[in-house]
Amino acid sequence: MKKKIYLLLLISGILGFTACNLDEEPYGFYSEDNFYKSPEDAKAAINYAYATLTYLEYSRALVFLGDMPTEILTTKSDAATDNQALNLWKTDNFKTNGTLMNFFKYSYIAINRANAVIKKLPGTDMPEALRNQYMGEAYFLRAYNYYYLSCNFGLVPIHKGVVETLEQTSAPLASNMDELYEMIIGDLKLAEELMPVYSTPTMGRVDKVAAQALLAKAYLTIATGKEKGVLLFKDMNKDVSTMYNEAKKYAERVMGLDPAYPQNTYGFENDLLKIYDVENFKGKENIFLMSMDRTGESEGQYSKISKMYIPYIDGATIWLKQGDANQFIKSHDGWGEYRTQTVFYNSYENNDKRKTHLIVDKIYNEDGTVKAEWTPTGGKIPYPFCRKFIDPQFDGDKTSTRPYLIRYSDIALVYAEATGPTTEAYKAINFIRTRAGLGDLAPGLNITDFREAVYKERKYEMAFEGVYLYDLRRLNRIKDIQEVKDMGLNESQYTFYPIPQSEINLNPSLRP
Repeated sequence: MKKKIYLLLLISGILGFTACNLDEEPYGFYSEDNFYKSPEDAKAAINYAYATLTYLEYSRALVFLGDMPTEILTTKSDAATDNQALNLWKTDNFKTNGTLMNFFKYSYIAINRANAVIKKLPGTDMPEALRNQYMGEAYFLRAYNYYYLSCNFGLVPIHKGVVETLEQTSAPLASNMDELYEMIIGDLKLAEELMPVYSTPTMGRVDKVAAQALLAKAYLTIATGKEKGVLLFKDMNKDVSTMYNEAKKYAERVMGLDPAYPQNTYGFENDLLKIYDVENFKGKENIFLMSMDRTGESEGQYSKISKMYIPYIDGATIWLKQGDANQFIKSHDGWGEYRTQTVFYNSYENNDKRKTHLIVDKIYNEDGTVKAEWTPTGGKIPYPFCRKFIDPQFDGDKTSTRPYLIRYSDIALVYAEATGPTTEAYKAINFIRTRAGLGDLAPGLNITDFREAVYKERKYEMAFEGVYLYDLRRLNRIKDIQEVKDMGLNESQYTFYPIPQSEINLNPSLRP
């Protein structure tokens, strides 16, 4: 009985029970007549679904799982066992790994909360446009969580409705990737249809363009997974060329290249540092930005993600140079949990501003004199660190640094990869390269070489934003990670993480 209750806590997001007698109705289950009574109730419900993303165990996992198991990051020698296991690909830990368990758990909490909105909102008396917007957001959130569950675990259980009884917690796995992605894509198309385009980016919320962006990513994942023979994807009943074309189509909508879907809200920022300015939360790059602010009362409402990237220096305020300008901003130092791998740092071109402006090898005093630096042979700074997450107005450990969930440049590169070496695709990648201080990509590349160049550009542009592992996975390149080679892993071991053993124990449908 305790196991069943625990499953509800993990999957349903239900907060507690009135008693341990299963004949009594568990607190938090939805009843058929429990519709939202007002627009305020509906808004609170959709906010409740969004709020799952900011839970500490979820928000950190989004970044950790996307970068830590790759060449971009490593972790400190005394890091938690679960983090070390993911970093080093120690698969004997994966079924009981706390990071994976929490990611799985909170994804389903978010899904159940989105399902509640989808089920209950149609009965609410409120303006149709507002109802449509909230419904679209709920469909997006359900799709978003299933997409990243699939990116990490492959086939996962499908809950299309609210979990209202104990029996409903034992959903079976999707039968194949076709079933799972048809649901994801169907939800996102509904979201695109129902939601408006915001006039300015809205922190922590999504609109029509976010749905189009995730559709582009989902179609590209299918196209490349099928083309490259990735486990499960290679068996999909999908045409690769059609999937590339669908990725291109939805990326064009994001970029305003489709006259039927005009938008002037999102676009490229010209200045790299401006993208990562915490006060620029309405910046054009921010299609979906996690909502966190230093004024929050508890972690999740505020962020400590900057502490994870910055090393400990001496416990005092440090100052960082602002690009090429003789200007400095302050920051706290940190815990040094997410450490840039030297081999990755050295793989940047020396004049790439994503290296010189966004990765720190020197810190300063307030007067601009050097306080400490990193060198290949040692230094007070133990490793060159990411500065995409810096808040000069930090309040102790409390910052407004926020994970970037969908960024415009990501989708521009999705467009370039899906499209191939056309004039518009070259234009997209060359803007990103020029902004980084690099020259244009070599002209006249064939489609294979062009896509390889886009993949390489994505690695540097999206570094530290929790994206790279998913690119490696869809391109069937996880086998090239050094730690995967060192562990001697086979395809079934490295392609997807296993579903947590606790979930298998508690859900009869997941047992062999």
